[in-house]
Amino acid sequence: MTVEFSPPLASTADGKFHSEAAAGNAEAADAAIAALAESLAGTAPVDRVLLKAAAGAGKSYALRRMVKESIEDGRASRVAVVAFTNKQIHPLAVSLGKELGKDKVCIFVKKGTAGSLPDDVHTFATIAETTPEIPANARVVIATCHKLGAMGEFGRQRASLGNARNGSTPYDVLFVDEAWQIPHHLFDKVRGIAPLWVGVGDVGQLPPLEIGSNPWRGDAKYNPYRAWPTEYDDDARTWAKELPAVWRPAAGHLALWRAFYPEWSELNCVAAPGDRGIELGDGLSDLARTVWEQVGSGVPTLLEVDGLPAPEAADIDLPLVGLVEDLLDELFTAGFTLVGADLGDGEPTGVMTRQSPGDEPDGPLVAVLATRNQAVDDAAEAVARLAKRHSLTDKDLLSSTVDSYQGQTNGLTVAVHPLTGAAELDEFNSAFGRLAVTCTRATHGLLMVTRTGLDTLLGEAPARSGTPFGEPGNRQLPRQTHQRILATFARGTLTVTPAP
Repeated sequence: MTVEFSPPLASTADGKFHSEAAAGNAEAADAAIAALAESLAGTAPVDRVLLKAAAGAGKSYALRRMVKESIEDGRASRVAVVAFTNKQIHPLAVSLGKELGKDKVCIFVKKGTAGSLPDDVHTFATIAETTPEIPANARVVIATCHKLGAMGEFGRQRASLGNARNGSTPYDVLFVDEAWQIPHHLFDKVRGIAPLWVGVGDVGQLPPLEIGSNPWRGDAKYNPYRAWPTEYDDDARTWAKELPAVWRPAAGHLALWRAFYPEWSELNCVAAPGDRGIELGDGLSDLARTVWEQVGSGVPTLLEVDGLPAPEAADIDLPLVGLVEDLLDELFTAGFTLVGADLGDGEPTGVMTRQSPGDEPDGPLVAVLATRNQAVDDAAEAVARLAKRHSLTDKDLLSSTVDSYQGQTNGLTVAVHPLTGAAELDEFNSAFGRLAVTCTRATHGLLMVTRTGLDTLLGEAPARSGTPFGEPGNRQLPRQTHQRILATFARGTLTVTPAP
């Protein structure tokens, strides 16, 4: 079996890289900090500051800067930081505690959970399970929206902590991490905690999770399940700006990133061509070497497969998952190293990073992602077999649903395309945000695997309205969105010859 890859149709010849790209983010963050300072000082008519980020743009750094400087310049005496999940608030507590000191940073968690928090949270942050346990001298209180927005919590906070410098609420500023992930009805429970709100997040993520039916879906006038910042897109008292560069991906992925943020005026990549790659070991078959060399080129790679036995269903495709397992088996058998230039503040420092299986890196080297339930289960079983066969940990290889992997980073992403085997573009498999999360996790390479037929499906699919209301940005029809994204991939078709 052999395969040849055609280059992507989309070009990023106009892209900025290294310090030229990084400078754009620094300028945007500086502007956001200035807008926040002016609002706190009462010299600017701003009630909300929104800093929009693409995936891997370094938004967490910008958020930490804004929190730190609002406290250190004395204009805010106490601030709150909220996020949607506990997984998000834990690293915030650690990073802010390192910056400001343990005594000034308090993480406010569900009663009975303090003992299960990661060790570094205990090291760098003060932990409180009840409102009276929040230290009076805490300058930053971090919690989930559910915890800080619990019934009666506003009154308990005011009674226990008193008012902040503004004289009317317990906090001077409410910072919201991953702001576009939080639905309006949940944000409404915490909005009164401070008069000034700062939202930072990726506008291309999955829309807020809806539990049960949403009777307001598609209602342009009212939808409590929409991402709360979308209410203020055209509001005169809202300051908003985009971070115009991404740090996470290899340079060859920039066209893919741009395809997910088509309405942005500018998007660049700090990593330049040649900064990242894969060193492959010996013993790979011709097919596997061709595929992994293509992935290591830094260009998103789509492998379309023909000739496999028919799947049981769109989400039960053991032959396709088996092919993925075979390719990964060869990769781990031969051995590989992810190589990257240390980019410092935007320019290469001359130091090269090297990560191989067994090195226990910060994030997983390889992540296998799928969307539909059975496909995820089948991928998990394949990963378990590979882990046993090659003595791998979840720092080397893991599997996950796309939805639960939102916000994570890995070296190589191997994903089953959500439209593989689909008969139509339904609301789930064609969701823009779900595909965005799938495609924007990797630092070094992306391999998307699918059965043949995507072009036919997209060409023949009847038009339907765009992505569900509540997902941010100006979205086109689903088929147009998918066609735009496919144009950024190097594409190859593998024809499998059935065994005699």
